[in-house]
Amino acid sequence: MDIDSAITVYAKGVIWMDNIVIKPVGKVLAEIQDPHAMPLGGGRAIIEIYPEYQDALQGIEENSHIWILAWFHKAERDWLKTVPAKVNPDLPEYGVFALRAFNRPNPIGLCLVRLERVEDNRLYVSGLDAIGGTPVIDIKPYYENDIIFSPQTPYFKGKNRRMREGFIQKHAVLHHQEECADLRLAVRMAAIAEDIFGKLNAADLTVEVNGSGCLADCIQGITGAKLANPARFTYIPSAGNGETVWRKGNNCLRITANKLFSNDEIETLADEALFSISQ
Repeated sequence: MDIDSAITVYAKGVIWMDNIVIKPVGKVLAEIQDPHAMPLGGGRAIIEIYPEYQDALQGIEENSHIWILAWFHKAERDWLKTVPAKVNPDLPEYGVFALRAFNRPNPIGLCLVRLERVEDNRLYVSGLDAIGGTPVIDIKPYYENDIIFSPQTPYFKGKNRRMREGFIQKHAVLHHQEECADLRLAVRMAAIAEDIFGKLNAADLTVEVNGSGCLADCIQGITGAKLANPARFTYIPSAGNGETVWRKGNNCLRITANKLFSNDEIETLADEALFSISQ
């Protein structure tokens, strides 16, 4: 079955894939209609569940995060390799099974989203990377068993500092679960370290944090650094302005906050104004 035929069949409410029949349980309501306009990290959206499946939502409000499986109906299905160009067009080519690429033989999207609230048959979510009109084929709750702390993954360096800080901030928020000044401070420190050392969850990169528990928690979430197996993380509680010390081989990078900064200052000031940096 070619792509045009598959889309025609979907218009009748059913997706056919050889011997497999998938009936959408709902659809995405979102302003973004073009897949290429979707920002990295997704955005806010509503998932509208069809009335005949509404009973399947019972108890879902007890979850803070849920997995959304969707059918990327505008994807091209003959792609086997691609470059993660949204992250960085200079990166090498990968097979689509090694990426979360939009175009793929069976364009099933998998996205972990925050469940903001539930109203009748509508789920209000954030972090969804599916465009408006996307068929939703299943929903599953996120469990503690889904966690793999500090996994081994390839390193896709963002094409610019702004993008890299966005990736780092997402890791910090997922781990720390709230926005605060120390989270933004951790993001800025980690971005400097990434510019020098590269991959922040590399097994041979260690980090020491001197400062608040929030700063330490965010740095640990960003780096995936553990206290053991291997030992990569050290925390020294301190009432000071905040400091991180990064070590890899014979290289040592020390980043010390010059004072206690407001959120606005952390967002707008240059690295040199925020920190004393020595290497």
